[in-house]
Amino acid sequence: MIIVLKPGATQAEIKHIKKQLKEKGLTPHEMPGMMRMVIAAVGDTAKIPDEWAQAMPGVEKVERIQKAYKLVSRDTKKEDTIVKVGKEKIGGKKICVMAGPCSVENVAGLLAVAKEVKKSGANFLRGGAYKPRTSPYAFQGHGEEGLKYLDEVRSKTGMPIVTELMDPRDTEVVERYADIIQIGTRNMQNFSLLKEVGKTRKPVLLKRGLSATIKEFLMSAEYIMSEGNHNVIFCERGIRTFETYTRNTLDLSAVPVLKKESHLPVIVDPSHGVGKRDLVAPMALAAVAAGADGLMIEVHMDPEKAWSDGDQTLNPKAFANLMKSLSAVAKAVGRTI
Repeated sequence: MIIVLKPGATQAEIKHIKKQLKEKGLTPHEMPGMMRMVIAAVGDTAKIPDEWAQAMPGVEKVERIQKAYKLVSRDTKKEDTIVKVGKEKIGGKKICVMAGPCSVENVAGLLAVAKEVKKSGANFLRGGAYKPRTSPYAFQGHGEEGLKYLDEVRSKTGMPIVTELMDPRDTEVVERYADIIQIGTRNMQNFSLLKEVGKTRKPVLLKRGLSATIKEFLMSAEYIMSEGNHNVIFCERGIRTFETYTRNTLDLSAVPVLKKESHLPVIVDPSHGVGKRDLVAPMALAAVAAGADGLMIEVHMDPEKAWSDGDQTLNPKAFANLMKSLSAVAKAVGRTI
């Protein structure tokens, strides 16, 4: 049930509406818009008559959302959500760029690449302190020590950091350091983990699962939002198909579909999408043309020596050239970098 408030509805009226909904066993979620407030009432609304909600002071109208993903749906919120991270924004006219190494190796290397990508126009520093790997014998990340490396580099560059959370038991420590908490592809349907980050108020970057449908992707975001955290960012990073030439099949059609179905911002990770260095730039350009609100790109000072994912990682020069090309494409579609 969606309760659309009248323009200028007072805080007292909003408080009263939320109290009444809770007494009916429903969970109210405020969804602020530029023009007016919407309150989404989640729960068993079948026995709640529209007339009851319509009669409350400050209510303009009541709508029923039939889709399974209630809070994520654009039917609930018509305007695009813009996720704010300090001075940076994800969504809106400006395209954000998250860049950095796949895994955090050491402070010196991380600082060097952070300075380079910032100089080229990146807004966020990405780097994994906890690394999910196919092999149990591969480098798994430095853990909290890696988070401290990110924190040190952030203090020297001013770049907000994006890093992955894998285990619900690590939520508190990752939340303490991260500006954006990333949920990786392997954990897209780890519902216990989604609920945990839903209880935080840090923005969450949710990556699409290896074989997830778009509806499943939307429902995973719903898990997070249902716990009260509405700062969710979708990340298309390729899905597993029969094709083996590329690491994954980057589904750029997901970008306009997600933006049609949801009000949440959508970014694209072309690095994991293709897994080949020479294909990252063209897919990044295509993502911007398709309407993506941002990009996540792996960059290392010396990709050949990267501890993980070197084959899909750009060096600073290649990244700088890509940023120049992105500026032209962004301008062509009415956006900026």
